[in-house]
Amino acid sequence: MWRVAVALVAVAGCTALQQPRCEEITIPMCRGIGYNLTSFPNALDHDTQDEAGLEVHQYWPLVEIKCSPDLKFFLCSVYTPICIEDYLKPLPACRSVCERARAGCAPLMQKYGFQWPERMACEKLPKMGEPDQLCMDENERAQEPEPPRPPPRRPHKHCKDPKNCESGAAAGEPAGDECACACRPPLVSLRARNASVAGIADCAAPCRGAFFTREEKDFAAVWIALWSGLCAISTLMTLTTFLIDSQRFKYPERPIVYLSACYFMVALGYLARLVLGHDEIACDGAVIKTSANGPSACTLVFILVYFFGMASSIWWVVLSFAWFLAAGLKWGNEAIAGHAQYYHLAAWLVPAAKTIAVLLAGAVDGDPIAGICYVGNSSPENLKKYVLAPLIVYFALGATFLLAGFVSLFRIRSVIKRQGGVGAGSKADKLEKLMIRIGVFSVLYAVPAGAVLGCLAYEAGGRAGWLRRVACGGAAGAARCGPPARPLYSALMLKYFMALAVGITSGVWIWSGKTLESWRRVWRGGRRHRALPKGGV
Repeated sequence: MWRVAVALVAVAGCTALQQPRCEEITIPMCRGIGYNLTSFPNALDHDTQDEAGLEVHQYWPLVEIKCSPDLKFFLCSVYTPICIEDYLKPLPACRSVCERARAGCAPLMQKYGFQWPERMACEKLPKMGEPDQLCMDENERAQEPEPPRPPPRRPHKHCKDPKNCESGAAAGEPAGDECACACRPPLVSLRARNASVAGIADCAAPCRGAFFTREEKDFAAVWIALWSGLCAISTLMTLTTFLIDSQRFKYPERPIVYLSACYFMVALGYLARLVLGHDEIACDGAVIKTSANGPSACTLVFILVYFFGMASSIWWVVLSFAWFLAAGLKWGNEAIAGHAQYYHLAAWLVPAAKTIAVLLAGAVDGDPIAGICYVGNSSPENLKKYVLAPLIVYFALGATFLLAGFVSLFRIRSVIKRQGGVGAGSKADKLEKLMIRIGVFSVLYAVPAGAVLGCLAYEAGGRAGWLRRVACGGAAGAARCGPPARPLYSALMLKYFMALAVGITSGVWIWSGKTLESWRRVWRGGRRHRALPKGGV
């Protein structure tokens, strides 16, 4: 008897699983289309309305310009299929609905380089009147589709004057629709939040960003983790070598050690994502953080990346200045080291003041790509003020001192060779080796630093336009005269790599026979210590 009961329960469970679970339609575009309930998964294998909504809203510009009166109903029948209680069979739109929508909109799509999606092929749908398959036709008409009608040229209150776009439109082409601004997916609409995107209030960028595909985001996570790990290992080797033989690192070279220490902390900030998670650090629920106040993982990561990143730039200036004192003004090691307290004061106090200023301004925000907190991710003005401008100043100062030092070294080398005498050749050779090492390290710092500045300037200049394109664009006019739809993926990947490359190459200065000898000495000492008898000597 109990076996029969179990079988009945199993059959009932399977039947329940097969029945569609009706739910109210929440996708804004598909509300009020003639039915209110839908079920998932749909024919396109979307499991939730959120997932379906992100895709179907890509067609919103076509719906707005009314290239076909049947398009909206057809799209919603595919993405939010009708759900009827106690009716288990699918009820798709009729083939005639699809054909009318395709006839009206496919030519316009082709004009801008898009094809009618293969998975929405009309041939897959049933014809009206087939006995074994019911279908829906909202209008039950088969007349020729209406020609596309441009929407009224009424600029949105948050958009710029679209006259430039309209003047470039050919006769009969839609224009002005690029200013139909709205908090459309992938942007997230909020309630009672002090957030805005492209001038649209109560709107925010999604946690993982609004521009890139899932595959690109996954690759970015691996890319950043790889270079962060290499940076941490390289800088740790430099710091360990310094602890083993600190007498080797005298001024003017010692700032390299502090620069490496800063990059080690920056690498830890990037690696924190692997431990704490992207969402925990950079996100506030489904949206990216636009402000972080008080103690939190976001604030901690911001301090690691921003404070020590800015400190590393100042140590670069100190390093260049120390080389200038040694080469240009003929200062000795002791004389340069005698002002060490001032170097530390500048290298730590200035970044600390800037970090406090950013925190007080509430300018800390999440980075949707790297999964960290920084400044300027949601505000180009903050990016320019707190990041780009200081880095340009530091880079210019360091390059100036470095160039002046090189000029002095060349003069000294020329004087030594001109004077001749005993040992002149040896002195000139040593000086040349020093110049080569300084030159190599300078290039290994200047190239990444310059690349980072270029990428930051590119972001600062384009970010507002990219977000405006998401919120207000997507239509034909925006495609003609709006900014690019998204930032260059390669530019962002280059930025993260170059931001960590200096830490990776900081070990160049210690790559020498002396370093190997120091490590060999420690290794031998450790082995001798382990070989001693337990009772001692």
